[in-house]
Amino acid sequence: MTATSSVPTVRATPREWAALGVLTLAVVLLAIDGTVLALAVPSLTADLGPSATQLLWIGDVYSFALAGLLVTMGNVADRIGRKRLLLIGSVAFGLASAGAAFAQSPEVLIAARALLGIAGATLMPSTLSLVRTIFRDARQRTTAIAVWSAGATGGAAAGPLVGGALLEHFWWGSVFLINLPVIVVIVVAGAVLLPESRGSARNPIDLLSAALSVLAIVPLVYAVKHLAGHGLDWTVGAGVVVGVLAGWWFVRRQRRLVTPLIDLQLFRIPAFSGAVVANSLSVFAFSGLLFFFSQYLQLVRGFTPLLAGAAELPATLASIAVIAVVGLLARRVGPGRSIGLGLAVAALGMAGLAFAEGLPTYVGIAVALAVVGLGVGVSMTLATDAVVASAPRERAGAASAISETGYELGVALGIAVLGSLQTAFYRGALDPDAPSAVRESLASAAQALDPASPLLVHAREAFTGGMQLASVCAAVMLAVAAVIALRVIPNRQDGPHEH
Repeated sequence: MTATSSVPTVRATPREWAALGVLTLAVVLLAIDGTVLALAVPSLTADLGPSATQLLWIGDVYSFALAGLLVTMGNVADRIGRKRLLLIGSVAFGLASAGAAFAQSPEVLIAARALLGIAGATLMPSTLSLVRTIFRDARQRTTAIAVWSAGATGGAAAGPLVGGALLEHFWWGSVFLINLPVIVVIVVAGAVLLPESRGSARNPIDLLSAALSVLAIVPLVYAVKHLAGHGLDWTVGAGVVVGVLAGWWFVRRQRRLVTPLIDLQLFRIPAFSGAVVANSLSVFAFSGLLFFFSQYLQLVRGFTPLLAGAAELPATLASIAVIAVVGLLARRVGPGRSIGLGLAVAALGMAGLAFAEGLPTYVGIAVALAVVGLGVGVSMTLATDAVVASAPRERAGAASAISETGYELGVALGIAVLGSLQTAFYRGALDPDAPSAVRESLASAAQALDPASPLLVHAREAFTGGMQLASVCAAVMLAVAAVIALRVIPNRQDGPHEH
């Protein structure tokens, strides 16, 4: 028996579970905002007339600001208070949403999207660290993080559904305006239900470290996004060089600071480092594939955007169902083995998806998506729980920000790398003398060719083959993440004791 086993745990009351509802609502809002814009691009383009470069910035600046500022905002939350920053960020998110909804020019919309990303960076680490504060009992905390994770995955999947439903009846600004009533609920309920918590550090944040963290992340995210969308050019290389050099300088500086922005000692905790790596790899495989899977459903299967969003729901519903079993699984099997098992199940589901994509019916795809969602739901929940539990309570915001940064980088890298592979497989399967519109993408081929054209039929077959090979690559990545989890993450909680 450990020294802490006789210490009574504090069970959460209905008030705490209601507070979890507020935090999950904030995560759902952020996740929806990350995916809802894609469907609105045609109508806002017709209204505002942005250039190709401006359209790229409208889509990308949100993720640039979000990923680049997570680490800094996690530290701000630890210092000024997580509840305070969450409420401030929520108000800013609402104002930015209104600005985006009524933007009269591409420049105003880009600025509003940037503010949305900055505000989002204040919300993500604050929500996760407040879960750590509110739920002191380990079993209840695991269940709470399962709810939180389901909100993140469910929100991302709900984005196309919400966007499709709104755009059938309203103008493109409605995809932003829908945020406002949700923000009102978060601010009012959060002010009443959420407790305030902060870390022990009182030193001011090192501004050079904050700048370096942005310079380390944003150029890398830009490089992988540009590579996926436009191919290799000098800006990709420059982005990688700037990011790597800034990252090297950032790490050197953290080792010398009394209160670093990132406590590198956290990575010596196997549960922390293993969970961050395994989670990032699983997100890499999952999000990278699903980004192009939506195109497959619409361009190959002929689904409408709304129907394509609904067709991806089996993965979301399975990840939500995890809430009922994940706590029991962790206690019976152990965190490390459970995370490894979840990732292995997701790898099998991804391999099954590669097979089902070549079948004429949707049933096999639905089953494979449910298996992937179940595995990823288990692994993401328990990996996030391992990160939160293994870090010291006073550094909860900074630790949560590291986990969220790994998540955002996993999303960006997954879309870029798997997207580039899928495009390479697609073009490799085409005839060398295929028209340029066909070689560019299946979307441009569908616009340029008659729906019954044999060339378009062949392009669809080539795209499907590319998706199947990309799915196999994603399955391999999930299998690698499973091995890392089994070898690195312990089967008992490894980290600081709860006080």
